[in-house]
Amino acid sequence: MKIALKLLSLGLLLFFFAGPVLAQIPDNIIITESGEPNADKPLDDIVEKRLTVEKRVLPYDHVREADIFWEKRIWRIIDVREKMNLPFAYPERPLFTIFQEAAESGEITVYSTEDDKFSIPLTPDEVASMGASVDTIATVDPETYEETFQIVRNEVNPSDVKRFRLKEIWFFDEESSTLQVRILGIAPLIEEFDDNGNFKYERPMFWVYYPGAREVLGRERVFNIGNDSSPMTWEDIFEMRFFSSYIYKESNVFDRRLEDYLSGVDLLMEAENIKQEIFNFEHDLWTY
Repeated sequence: MKIALKLLSLGLLLFFFAGPVLAQIPDNIIITESGEPNADKPLDDIVEKRLTVEKRVLPYDHVREADIFWEKRIWRIIDVREKMNLPFAYPERPLFTIFQEAAESGEITVYSTEDDKFSIPLTPDEVASMGASVDTIATVDPETYEETFQIVRNEVNPSDVKRFRLKEIWFFDEESSTLQVRILGIAPLIEEFDDNGNFKYERPMFWVYYPGAREVLGRERVFNIGNDSSPMTWEDIFEMRFFSSYIYKESNVFDRRLEDYLSGVDLLMEAENIKQEIFNFEHDLWTY
């Protein structure tokens, strides 16, 4: 008798509490017998790809200050219009969209472009309003000829972000006797035009502190041109340096960019010389 009363009480509790829970389920989600939402949805693949989702981002090896024998700060430009960099502008999931959504949700913190030292953090609201413009459009009713004004908000189009800045440090670790590189920051660049549609200049929108964004980038899959089945992530792209870029600045006493005192072919040659100097530094440390 006691067992029957307990089962009856349990059934009543389930009846009263199950109603509000089911009422909160949106209409567009189908609950199947397995209890998983949208379990009957067709799979747009051979198998469900979960390697990218389950992948863990490995932390950097600890480096002591005393073991850093030499270092050089380098600033680069990544142009998404180059053939090797086409995944950066993949329409389904561009890199800029990943940064913007993560910053607006508070998952990562982005920083002001007043300097490139990550000193002024930006709020999610500031990121959401960044680059957006408000226009007033006048419309005329064809029947009453009444003129009305409508305010339209123009969001940033990810396809307008054609280049990225990259800040990194090359250093020689005495403990491992290796030349290593660590990316510090990434900044998307957007083009500015005048009222006549003429190009004026290019400006950075915000700085992303790369070490703090590795977890986010490690969950975002990259379009692999050679193999759709290869589970590469954005963190893999940057750590393997699977991108094309050119140097536009190195650490110097005047904090000048190469374009401040060079132009044309001389600028490209100087950028290549800086790249070669880094390679030669490591090469000259060894004797054969």
